Parts: sequence; C-alpha cells; structure tokens
Amino acid sequence: MDLLLVEDKDSFRRLLTQALADSAWAVRAVPDPQEALRALAEQPFHVLVTDLRLPGMSGLELIRRARLAQPSLRVVLMSAFGEPKDIVEAMRLGADDFLPKPFDLDAFLALLDRLRALVGAPPPDPAEPWVAHSPAMQALEGALRQAAASKLPVLFRGERGSGRERSARRLHCLRHPAAPYLSLPATTLGAEGPDPRTLQLLQGGSLYLGGLEHLAPGAAGPLALAMDSEPGRRLVWMAGIDTEGSLPLELAERLGVLELRLLPLRERREDLLGLARLALERAARREGCPVPWLERAAEKQLLDHGWPGNVRELDILLSRTLLFTRGLAIRSFPDLGLGEAAPLCMPWPEGGDLETMQKAVARSAEAQLLQRCLREVQGDLLRAAERLGLTMRTLAQRLRDHGIPLEHGEASPAGEAPPSRKAP
Repeated sequence: MDLLLVEDKDSFRRLLTQALADSAWAVRAVPDPQEALRALAEQPFHVLVTDLRLPGMSGLELIRRARLAQPSLRVVLMSAFGEPKDIVEAMRLGADDFLPKPFDLDAFLALLDRLRALVGAPPPDPAEPWVAHSPAMQALEGALRQAAASKLPVLFRGERGSGRERSARRLHCLRHPAAPYLSLPATTLGAEGPDPRTLQLLQGGSLYLGGLEHLAPGAAGPLALAMDSEPGRRLVWMAGIDTEGSLPLELAERLGVLELRLLPLRERREDLLGLARLALERAARREGCPVPWLERAAEKQLLDHGWPGNVRELDILLSRTLLFTRGLAIRSFPDLGLGEAAPLCMPWPEGGDLETMQKAVARSAEAQLLQRCLREVQGDLLRAAERLGLTMRTLAQRLRDHGIPLEHGEASPAGEAPPSRKAP
C-alpha cells in the first residue's frame, strides 16, 4: 500500500522512512506541501501522514486539498504544537488520527496497521439508506439490533437479490461502524480456506461470506478451522445462503447458531416504492443527471410486478429505465421483463485525446458487459467466470474495480422473520 509522508525536518523524515522500510508500506517522503500535491496528482495514495506546520502551507490546508483530490485518502496529522482547535479542524477535514510529537515509533506503526486494515477492508457507510416500512423489515431491524449486542456469527438466509449482504452491512454498522469490513464470495475460498493475511487485516471487524451454498466441497473443514483459529476468533463472521441451501455439519455448528431469514421483495411490498426511489437516486448520481419522479401509473406497475429477481431486479430496471427517460418523470415501464437484450448505452467520455477517450469508453462497456453477464446467470459468480473465460480471482477483481458488489445487486435491505436460535 502507498503512503505519502510530508515532513519538512530532514532527520525526522528519514527516521520515519527507515521505520517503515520493512513494512507493507511503499513510502514516498517529501519535505513540502507543494511537492506533496504534485505527488497526489501523479498517483493515488492510501494514506497521507503530514506535519501541521509546513513551509508555504499548513498541514490543514494540505489535508483539505488532498482529500479533494483523493476523497478516500486516510490521513494522520502530527505536530508538536497542535492546539485543540487544530485537531478538531483536522478531524472535520477527514483526518483519522492525530499524533503529538514526539511519539513512540511503535504507536506510529500500530496506528498505520489499523489504517491499513481500513484501507484494505473499508467499513460500510453508516448513512447508507435502510428502508424499513414493512412489518418484515421492522422485524429484521429489531433482530439486527439484538444481534449487534453479541459477537455471535450470523447466517442470513434468503433468495438471491433479497438483501443478504445489505443486511450484513447494516449489522456491522450497528456493532462497530468504524471497524474493517470485507465481503467475499464463498466460491473464492479454496481447499486452504481464507487467506490468513485477510484474517489478520480484519481484526476487530467483520467478514461476510456470500453464497455459502456454492462453497467448494473441500472448503468447509478449512473454513471451520479458520473460524476457530486465534485470528478467526478476533473478528465477527457472517454469511449468506440461499433459502434451500444447507450447511455441512462443521459449519452449521458455527454459523447456524443465529439465523436471520430474509423475505423476498414480493412479500414486503410496503418497501417497494421506497427502494425504487433509492435506486433512482443512485442511478442518477452515477449518470450525473436529475432524479426523476415516479408517476402513479409507474408506481402501480411496480406494485403489480412479481419481482422474481428481488431487489437486484428492481435496481437493474430503474438503472436501465433512467437511460431512456427524457424529462423529469417516469410515466410507465414499457416492459418489466429484463431478459431481452437492451441497447449498450454509455456516457460520453470527458474530452481528451482519442486514445484516452477510447479507454474510457472501453471501461464503461466492460462494466455493462459484466453486469449483463451476472444478470443472465442470476448472480452466480462461478457460472459468470466460466462464461467470461476468467478465473474467479480475476472476475472478483474486475467487479471491485468497477464498484460492482461481489454479492451482485444485493445492495438493498430485505425483510425477515424473527431470528431463530439453534443449539450449537
């Protein structure tokens, strides 16, 4: 991971650089904020560590400009002269922590380890909308709040697209919102089980395994061992499984203690219009256009549809409809069937030379092709990888690069009956 260090005192800059020499960080150390801004323009960084008092610009102004350039940047401010108002302003600008000089190098390295975990497994946004109008959703909310008071593993059972991973993100935010969170498809686990480095990264956080019904036959034992290992006991495990899916005995004893059942969208229609408006807002933000409203006829069509694809189908429909909407109202959905081929529609790239614009168009097309393939295989990542001629690892990386959830489309909540506890 890449770290940008901004410190005007040569000796201290060299000391910190040497302390990180054998770490997981690739360090670029610069003496002044202008050089730091040039570095930020040249490449992305994961973490910025900066002094408060710098020549020509304060560390606070550098943080402000750096976060504008790279919004996901993690920031540490250090100073021997930091006043409370400076610390408060730094936190307002997005700094993660403050180190008063002089500080212990072990404390510095421990802080960077925590930030490395948050970079590698960023926590979900606690402000992510959560629609809970139906009795089923209200029951789910109550069950999640009860589960948040414990560190029990939780199994979310429901149909594809019903919101298993969204529910896991909600539970994580209720438990420990600032802790690391990672979602992995169960199909990516081989006979060796989860990567030990991943478990170390997630200490104090959560790991969600999606599509547990697709777990490879030989992977259950290593997964159970990983859950029982010392690193495995220092994180919270969650998983999603299909309604009719079953667990091997060793996993049922560990993941089946607290099971939350998610109802399909067709059985909680009170949530449908709220979810539709959220889907429209997300799609409009992606396209950079105003959010249209739904007229009564369009709302009735949504309420009358059967939603075999659950919330994922709803998201796809609203995203696709937005591409062909002219004006500020959606009056109807000409065809709610999503199986037929739709035109490949891409936004115009930003101005530039031909090669740059071609790359931008190709990237947009790749994202749409990946999404279409996932729709055709109903979110089955293993089948999608086979159809696309990719390895599971490569497909997972491509989906992450485009911001497509690995548990494809499960970005919205689902309803649930009260939790059932089973004896381990």
